[in-house]
Amino acid sequence: MGRFLYDIVSGLASLEFVRPDGDVAVSMLSHAMRHGLCCVAPLQAPPIELMSYLFNLADRLARGLEALAEDRKERHRAFLRSMRMPDGGFRGREGDSDLYYTGFAVRGLAVLGGLSDEDAERTASFLREHDPRCLHVIDLLSWLYSALVVQATNGTDLLEHLPPDWTDEASRKFEALRRPDGGYAKSEEGSLGSTYHSFLVSLVYEMLGREIPQPNRLIQFLYDQQRDDGGFVEIAPMKRSGTNPSAAASALLRTLDALDVELRGDVGAFLATVWTNEGGFAANTRIPFADGLSTFTALLTATDLRQAKSLRPAVIEHFITTELEFPTGGFRGAAWDDQADVEYTFYGLGVLGLVGSLPEGTYEIDPADAAPESDPPLPRERGQG
Repeated sequence: MGRFLYDIVSGLASLEFVRPDGDVAVSMLSHAMRHGLCCVAPLQAPPIELMSYLFNLADRLARGLEALAEDRKERHRAFLRSMRMPDGGFRGREGDSDLYYTGFAVRGLAVLGGLSDEDAERTASFLREHDPRCLHVIDLLSWLYSALVVQATNGTDLLEHLPPDWTDEASRKFEALRRPDGGYAKSEEGSLGSTYHSFLVSLVYEMLGREIPQPNRLIQFLYDQQRDDGGFVEIAPMKRSGTNPSAAASALLRTLDALDVELRGDVGAFLATVWTNEGGFAANTRIPFADGLSTFTALLTATDLRQAKSLRPAVIEHFITTELEFPTGGFRGAAWDDQADVEYTFYGLGVLGLVGSLPEGTYEIDPADAAPESDPPLPRERGQG
């Protein structure tokens, strides 16, 4: 395993994920040390702010969920594990297991306290069936994240048999997706850069310990994706900004140190236009309802960009818990949805974790913003845009 990936695992082991087995909280660091994962003092690990974006986020969400009742967390763990297939991977609402949903299941279990030894062993068995050198960006990101969490849990190194130059091979594959506009396309057939896919490529590069080639080209690509409403679009021909492309662009520009105060304010103003009276955020101004993914990415972006003063955490939490959370475990995508799934369960937990991680004074809360006492859905804001 490369030195940078070792540093990520060592740093991940020092994060405050808490194992669910037992009354005494056992840090993943001590667990990893018992299994010989950390052969040096934990002070050798990189500072948290230098670690992978996804692991920083996971630590933040785990801390925010610590106050959640244990029986409530256990229901969500049970739901996630119910979606595991005999091969050790996790599935979506139907079909076989795949890396995409396995990645979200691992992320969900991690923020709920960490993987059990059985979780790690079965996930490792599934990951061994996939050669990371043959994977495209989305699946490679899911594989890498899951593999590193497994290693932090029980010491299993799924990267040890890969040749030393496999990251060079991965980089060449990514750069084959680079387009003249400076962004990364979704596939080799795509002619235009994608805001979201460019963000995913950056995450993989980060986990591999590599810099993005020609970062100024990517910065200019992202600037070109911004529209007059302050948000960002997914591909250049689009005229109406979306919540999720705006979140991806903001996160990537922040990573590239290319997000100034004016741009932060633009994004904050755009997010205000996709807020709905349900208590969450919509995907864009033409969508009349809030959903879990958009609410998670909007809240994450607003807090990261320090544009959160006007948000209403009590109302957001009420939306998530009364409209999207199932009392038996799991979360659905939106109020009209009738089924929980692995991906939206992570987003639901993510929103609760973000709300729970907010320091006091983050918001200027008006008493009128308190969550309503009744259970019926809040009225929706329709006809936006």
